[in-house]
Amino acid sequence: MTESTNGKVRSISWFDTDPSVIAQDFVSGSGSKKHILRNLAWQVAPNLFLSFKYAWAGVRYAFLTQRNFRIHTVIGTLAVSLGLFLRVSAVEMALVTLTCAMVMVLELLNTAIESVVDLTVKQTYHDLAKIAKDCAAGAVLISAIAAVFVAIWILLPPLFQLIFSLG
Repeated sequence: MTESTNGKVRSISWFDTDPSVIAQDFVSGSGSKKHILRNLAWQVAPNLFLSFKYAWAGVRYAFLTQRNFRIHTVIGTLAVSLGLFLRVSAVEMALVTLTCAMVMVLELLNTAIESVVDLTVKQTYHDLAKIAKDCAAGAVLISAIAAVFVAIWILLPPLFQLIFSLG
């Protein structure tokens, strides 16, 4: 992606190592009159490859900047790995995988909602902004609790069976 700001050309990659570059808006103008330039921000991606590239940029941004997304990723990977190790049935494996994915998807939506709310209220406090952010976080919390119950019901019985058969 290339943007021009005051005659200068700056190129960034959606896969830059610095997450602040991904989230950075390009600002041009002087004084109090500033215009945010966002190339194609309001258009549909011109091809499928770019759609996937932008989607992975969002996942990457969340992984690099959101501690809870990293925690959910690690725990989800452990749960799926444990399910494979314990050789749970395909249906049970699908439930574990979908539950982990649901938590991660809701964490991505939570990040998006928080970003939009922060964009609209700027540095001010608003009761409705708090409600929106708290509800989004609550959705992640409820999905994470449900994921724990799915793990307890599906992964613990074969894990205990394995442990007690070794002893």
